[in-house]
Amino acid sequence: MLPRGASSMPPPPNPAPYFPPPRVTLPSGLEILRTFSGAVIFLEIVFGTIVWILVASTQIPLPLLQGWVMFVAVTAWCLSIVFLSVFLFGYANRIAVNWNQADFIFHGATFVFYFGAFLLQAATTSLHYLPRKFNSTIQETILSGREYNISIAASGMNPSHGVN
Repeated sequence: MLPRGASSMPPPPNPAPYFPPPRVTLPSGLEILRTFSGAVIFLEIVFGTIVWILVASTQIPLPLLQGWVMFVAVTAWCLSIVFLSVFLFGYANRIAVNWNQADFIFHGATFVFYFGAFLLQAATTSLHYLPRKFNSTIQETILSGREYNISIAASGMNPSHGVN
């Protein structure tokens, strides 16, 4: 008979020794561009540049909405270049970080921010037929035909559409 509170089963083994420490599984140098993560970062840079150019080429009818779109595009573009440079120049091997987790968090965060920017840019585009001034006798819309087309292109080029 076992004493009160005792168990006949041995305690479970400590799981810590069975998990290897985090290591970099993403290659350094130009080999990073051959991986899915490197290709995604490269496409984020390309499409982010296009969105940046398209939004900047229009008149800004709604500064609050399109200002956030520009902030996301420029910030994500700069961070993508920094993140890609860490692997291109081999700094990932010198910095003790779980790069797999950092890569996952980076792509998740950029997806969330780019998707929000896409929604705001699409909302700006959908207001195309509203008059610019409600008290005016001239019926000038918020976006001209050219700006409307550029805004559609900026919404469609947003990297949240399947790149992440």
